[in-house]
Amino acid sequence: MSIGSNIKKIREEKKLTQENIADMLNVSYQAVSSWERDEYRPDIDNLINLAKKLDVSLSSLVEDKINNLKTKDNIFNYEHMKTFIKTTAKNYNLDNTIKALDFAFNAHEGQKRKNSNVPYIYHPLNMACHAMAMNLIDDEIITCCLLHDVVEDCNIKLEELPFNDNIKEIIKLLTHDKDIKNNKEALNNYYKLISNNKKASLVKCIDRCNNLTTMSFGLSRDRMIRMINETEDYYPLLLKSIKDINEYSNASWLLKYQIESMLDIYKRLL
Repeated sequence: MSIGSNIKKIREEKKLTQENIADMLNVSYQAVSSWERDEYRPDIDNLINLAKKLDVSLSSLVEDKINNLKTKDNIFNYEHMKTFIKTTAKNYNLDNTIKALDFAFNAHEGQKRKNSNVPYIYHPLNMACHAMAMNLIDDEIITCCLLHDVVEDCNIKLEELPFNDNIKEIIKLLTHDKDIKNNKEALNNYYKLISNNKKASLVKCIDRCNNLTTMSFGLSRDRMIRMINETEDYYPLLLKSIKDINEYSNASWLLKYQIESMLDIYKRLL
């Protein structure tokens, strides 16, 4: 594909008009139209600014390649995951997990994952299945995977959760104010407190692993870079806090491998 075709393709994907692009770059819409028709090429300054404004890489504008790769918003069917979790919970008498499953579905009803039509419940279900796949058949861990966002995102108070104090404490540690990302001291304290609770550390690592797998379509380029930096700054502390626990050692190895592999892939692509 030509530079003009790339600009048009990305512009349309972003649901922008030629006038929108012209306003962003302080050029005429006729100039944008001529670029897309490959009558003229934007100069390097306009290309750099355009990539920044559209939140894409410069290479995505200039590479002469056709991308026929197909992507997926999700891998597993969330109803199948729900059945798997419920069946496993019944087999192992995980009473809190069974109760948390319905609670989470009701709490997240109508919510979607960022920039997609995927029901939000897919995220906690994926986390619970991830934990079970690592043989972490622990009622409190699975329950917290399912409930980790309900206080933060669903207008539910911690004291309203019909679960034991250990579960409430983990949910409390995992819950944070949206503005914490802009406060380094608060962010340091948030992760330090989590690191002192082994189960909270484990759930948070599973959470980050799942979020990294979906951030390519849910976050802007700048936000992806911030997430990469945050992960490199804080997740070694959480992984270190669980790696010497016998029942968590395999999970710690797998999570470290998954997280660091994804970070490396994103950094190379970005």
